[in-house]
Formats: sequence, C-alpha cells, structure tokens
Amino acid sequence: MTGAERHTDIGTTDGLERLWTPHRMTYVTGEDRPDGGYERPTGCPFCRAPGLPPGESLVVARGGHVFAVLNLYPYNPGHLLVCPYRHVADYTDLDPAETTELAAFTQTAMRVVRKVSNAHGFNLGMNQGGVAGAGIAAHLHQHVVPRWGGDANFMPVIARTKVLPQLLTDTRDLLARAWPS
Repeated sequence: MTGAERHTDIGTTDGLERLWTPHRMTYVTGEDRPDGGYERPTGCPFCRAPGLPPGESLVVARGGHVFAVLNLYPYNPGHLLVCPYRHVADYTDLDPAETTELAAFTQTAMRVVRKVSNAHGFNLGMNQGGVAGAGIAAHLHQHVVPRWGGDANFMPVIARTKVLPQLLTDTRDLLARAWPS
C-alpha cells in the first residue's frame, strides 16, 4: 500500500502515516490524578516519588532538601525535575537551604546530562501556578530539559508527537550511575 492509499481510522484516504500514542491520554485527560488532586501531599506524585521502591521510582539522585526525578512525560530524553521534599508551591516559600540545594542540583543535573548524552544546551524553568502552565502547581519543581541541535524535528511540529529513544527506567539508571556521590 502506498502512502496515498493509506486510510485513517475512519476509512478516509489522506496519504499520512500515523504514530499513535494513546498512553498519553491519561496525562492529557488527567485520568491518573488522585482523588482530590495534587494539592495534598498524599496525592502528590512528587511527595510519593522518593518513597517508592527503586524499581518503581524514577528518582535519579537525592539530597538533604531536594531530589532529582525524571519527568514521566518528558519533552526530551533526560528531562529531569528538581523538587524539594517539602510540599511547597511557590519559589518564594523555599527556605535558604532548599533554595541553595535546588540550585546546586540543577547545576549537577546539567553536568550529568551533558556527560551521558552530550546535550548541546538546556531549557531551565519553573511554571509557578496553573495559569503559568504548571501541571502540578501545588509542588514546586525545576525543569531541566536537555536540548540538541535539530531536536525540534518534524515529529512535534507536524505530528504533535515526541519520539524518545530510550525507556525512562534505562535513562534513570544511566543518569543515577553518573550522578556524583
């Protein structure tokens, strides 16, 4: 069958290939949100992550006040989140020790990702509040998104799909092994 003969799921011919990612609908629709949302620590994935067994956790490294965890819905391979253990929503609510360690962990995350994947650059940021784009606004988290020349290829632009070449657990193991003790 040629590209022009391919059919969509409803049977009309449009000449396009489809890469389906139905697993992302859980994130899009919020089906995996706990009862009561993320506002309470008991429902917050960032509060739960450090306590999960190693085989279930995407935590890469732990400090005294913050930890680094892979984003479950990454923008790019190696997309890390640096989170305080304390369930706090706003950057201004961090105490000095949390602020210092969050900054140091962000720097270490950049060094480690560069070492293991030769990232050319990074997007760093915090979305403060739901209106600013925070998916989990109740628990502050710093995004560390590795970037490479040409990583914004046709897939996200045309197909609205991100292709990730490695399983999250494999990425977690690679980064955790490279994280300094």
